[in-house]
Amino acid sequence: MLEYLFDSGDVGAEVAQVIGLAPMRHRDDVLAGEGMLPVLPALRELLPGGGLQRGSVVTSGDFGLLSLAMVAGAMADGAWCAVVGVPAVGMRAAAEAGVDPDRMLLVADPGSRWPQVVASLLDGFDVVLLRPPDQPSAQLRRKLEAAARRYGSVLVVAGDWPGAQSRLLVTHAEWAGIGVGHGRLRARRAKVEATGRGAGERPRAVWLWLPGTDGTVTAAARGLAVGGLVAGGLVAGEFADELAIGVADGPELVRLASSG
Repeated sequence: MLEYLFDSGDVGAEVAQVIGLAPMRHRDDVLAGEGMLPVLPALRELLPGGGLQRGSVVTSGDFGLLSLAMVAGAMADGAWCAVVGVPAVGMRAAAEAGVDPDRMLLVADPGSRWPQVVASLLDGFDVVLLRPPDQPSAQLRRKLEAAARRYGSVLVVAGDWPGAQSRLLVTHAEWAGIGVGHGRLRARRAKVEATGRGAGERPRAVWLWLPGTDGTVTAAARGLAVGGLVAGGLVAGEFADELAIGVADGPELVRLASSG
């Protein structure tokens, strides 16, 4: 049985097992801790205060390398992260981006009672990276936002979340190494734009290597080549993020065909 900000109910052995794996921080540790979780240096300019504010909700667009990069800095500083609703995570790509696999819990399929699972994980983990199975109602969003504030955790949503304090989104991406229709992908340069509310209302944008040639996420200057290879065709949105994870797991020879 589970009772948080939701109705009591039998959530099954699977959920109870997940809850039991949580590190369960001491409440005094959270209250006495810093109000901001660090992020990678390349992302600081995009977020109010240069980090992830405890008790807040931040979105990253569709799940991809940007989502993992957003939690990497906090994990490198000792934070625990739970990833919920993502059936497969490119762990090599995540590790190269700075994610510590030893401080991550993966919940591939939280089931129909996923809100209760997320609320429980917000209690035990510093950061919860969630890809919701469907668009949550306004009432459900308010309950999970209240749970994040109550436990001093950060909810990073891969998807849409009206009312999020900060929203980060890849709006333009270019792969380096494709050349004139064929080649080996080396890196991806992406423009990430941030909007939000309150302190994050002012729009901001930076260019990042997402990932760079070594898999890391760093600042990028617009218009540079990678190892003498000129950036090839334009890739944007979810497809680009999927490629970013796959390439970091091992560069692939990609041939692009065009018609017309």
